[in-house]
Amino acid sequence: MPPKFKDIKKYCDNTGWVLTKNTDHWYYEKTLANGDVLTTRISHSVSKELSKNLWKTILKQQLKTTEEDFWNNI
Repeated sequence: MPPKFKDIKKYCDNTGWVLTKNTDHWYYEKTLANGDVLTTRISHSVSKELSKNLWKTILKQQLKTTEEDFWNNI
């Protein structure tokens, strides 16, 4: 089941992501131990559910985590 935008925001807040900008979206960054910097943006439409395809893309390319880890950290 894809999450809502509020779930992604909660995940970022709970796992060490840093809010870098709050304009039309929330923009977050996380620096990994190897120096890589991950970025993601989250819509203010917190009750809107993501499409399955968008969710898989965000999970793999932006959050770079597993679905299990995501749900365990919100």
